[in-house]
Amino acid sequence: MCDTCGCNITPGNRHLIEGDGALATTKEGHAAVEVLEGLLSANDHQAAHNRQHFDSHKVLAINLMSSPGAGKTALLERTIEALASELTIAVVEGDLETENDAERIRAKGVPAVQIATGSACHLDAHMVHDALHQLQLDGLDLLFIENVGNLVCPASFDLGHHRNVTLLSVTEGDDKPAKYPVMFRGSDLVLITKEDLLPYLEEFSVARAEGCVRALANPAPILTLSSKSQNDGFKQWLDWLRSELAHYQRHLQAGQTLSPRLAKGGSVVGHTHDHHAGHTHGHHDHHLGHHHHD
Repeated sequence: MCDTCGCNITPGNRHLIEGDGALATTKEGHAAVEVLEGLLSANDHQAAHNRQHFDSHKVLAINLMSSPGAGKTALLERTIEALASELTIAVVEGDLETENDAERIRAKGVPAVQIATGSACHLDAHMVHDALHQLQLDGLDLLFIENVGNLVCPASFDLGHHRNVTLLSVTEGDDKPAKYPVMFRGSDLVLITKEDLLPYLEEFSVARAEGCVRALANPAPILTLSSKSQNDGFKQWLDWLRSELAHYQRHLQAGQTLSPRLAKGGSVVGHTHDHHAGHTHGHHDHHLGHHHHD
């Protein structure tokens, strides 16, 4: 968790360490000093509850992460437009302040809940849970969670979602995956965005960016796209969403669920491990209620 910047304490989990909160005192009755492990455990417990909630409503939840300005909201706007007649979509927006992104999404005709994180530079499972009370999940196909623009802290928090999608803009360095390995190692899909700007950015190499992801032993698909031109990569993004939704629905019918590559503390669990559904942190397909090999 974020024991560097202190953002492990968020508006969503602050109640756990204040007053009569579960982590406010130690077993000896003294004020707790070491609460990080307890906060992470509480987050994981809430994330499991969130995932079960999504599964009960058959909603595929996708966590979008990136640096600020990489194009998450623009991608969502174009995606909503492209799939409007095909799928029902809602969005949870995370930002430090303002309702700007949520207003952009609502203008496209879909429900959006804005989470203002204040000083916390990421979303956590408690904040997402609170936002879900403001959404009608019945009838939804996809829920996008647009995380706070940050390539560090969001990578360590399971929100109860099913897939991680990380955006890397061509206006950033192509070595970003090497500099932020936890984020890109835990990605189920990497989108290299703003491809229309590549002719003006000779210093950015798509091949080098892909090489940095592969050096992290992450076999996830990598797509290069432009939300502006809606090129072939954008169409492949739409196809990936359709495929993942169908994959998810098949697993629900079999009494299983999905979880992202994200693991406790930001590490990744190998594909040969199994975990109890609702307490999962690896990139697996999981059986609801007991261990399962897929």
